[in-house]
Amino acid sequence: MSTHDPANDIKSEAAKAYAPYAPAPVVGAGETYKSVTSRIADICLRRDTPNGWIMGFMIAAGIWFMMMFSIAWLLYWGIGTWGNNIPVGWAFGIINFVWWIGIGHAGTLISAILLLFRQKWRTSINRFAEAMTLFAVASAGLFPLLHTGRPWFAYFLLPYPNTLRMWPQFRSPLDWDVFAVSTYGSVSLLFWYIGLIPDLASLRDRVKNGLARTIYGFFALGWRGSARHWHRYEIAYLILAGVSTPLVLSVHTTVSFDFAVGQLPGWHATIFPPYFVAGAIYAGFAMVLTLMIPVRHIYGLQALMTDRHLQNMAKVMLLAGLVVAYGYFCEAFYAWYSGSTWEKYMMINRALGPYWWAYWILILTNILIPQMLWIKKVRTNLFFLLLISTSINIGMWFERFVIIVVSLHRDFLPSSWGNYAPTRWDVMLFVGTMGQFMVFTYLFIRLLPIMSIFEIRTLLPESKVKEHH
Repeated sequence: MSTHDPANDIKSEAAKAYAPYAPAPVVGAGETYKSVTSRIADICLRRDTPNGWIMGFMIAAGIWFMMMFSIAWLLYWGIGTWGNNIPVGWAFGIINFVWWIGIGHAGTLISAILLLFRQKWRTSINRFAEAMTLFAVASAGLFPLLHTGRPWFAYFLLPYPNTLRMWPQFRSPLDWDVFAVSTYGSVSLLFWYIGLIPDLASLRDRVKNGLARTIYGFFALGWRGSARHWHRYEIAYLILAGVSTPLVLSVHTTVSFDFAVGQLPGWHATIFPPYFVAGAIYAGFAMVLTLMIPVRHIYGLQALMTDRHLQNMAKVMLLAGLVVAYGYFCEAFYAWYSGSTWEKYMMINRALGPYWWAYWILILTNILIPQMLWIKKVRTNLFFLLLISTSINIGMWFERFVIIVVSLHRDFLPSSWGNYAPTRWDVMLFVGTMGQFMVFTYLFIRLLPIMSIFEIRTLLPESKVKEHH
């Protein structure tokens, strides 16, 4: 008697037919609790430090030392060592500040907003993006602090009780930046640390070295994985996610007010707040991809950061890029439709003036090259994805250059016109902050889990079995 069931054939054929449309897995097949924990924890618990890590760290530390030297030189000689002049009083300092703040936005977006929307694909990239946010904010904070010329008087920006009754000028957008960025950095640090606690406990239980076990145990805050611990953890994590979500929109909106509340052509535009927020998400996702693609390859994390992650990040980047392109179009449209002589000249000067090359570089790198992301083969090709994300990072820096320098160097009065060129100290400080960013990134990779161990384990098939039982 035959046991063949025709229904099985129908199911098999249906599975083959719909296979191309099935969602890609969040975690590679064959992964278990043990393999996920070992794969991530062993990166930071291994006794020997890879030679490639040591070499990269030494190069980054050398570049960071260059930043330290340029800051020491600046504090000794003053702001005159920079290329700032009249009329370009804002230059590399503010350009790099806005660029670094923008890069720091992806971490909070991936962690907070995607968590609230229950997007499971965030679990493999959120920890790295959160760390990147903190390192970017640390680099960004240097520029306005040094730009004041006397950073040792920076406490004047804070409303501390004093007998002189000298209070900050709260109508100044630069003072708004102090509160926006410090709040953003504090909440991001707390959000990142709370998410680390269960994984720090896992490292504490696995590490052999007594000193390392004590340090991990201290920062794990006595975590034992009890029901009470998980209950309190989830409440705290969701509250911080809810607090962080409006910060994603408010921080770069506040930064955009530095320009939007001015009367200068090229700055005075209502499109700036959403335009800056979209640009920050654009640059942030590009930097996450720029760093995660090499890390994924070097440490063999393809099973944990799958093609689905790359595709989803590329799609978000493409969407943010279209919003940025719309902002460029709106600027040109406003200049034409407003009938303002100064606005029209501003756009002509951007495209054909002394800094035409900067404007067309940003059009190429921010609009034209990223259109390749419409093609699925490009979104899943690591080389092209790395090339496009690097292009966007460059383009977003040139966008800030065009907004600040090109708008300032041609004022209302031709008698006030002038040009700007950075000095070697400007360049050394900017490149040095990249070294600082990479030093922190190398230390993070070596000392802490770069992916959330416990969150990835909740996506495994065996966790679903345990839920049913």
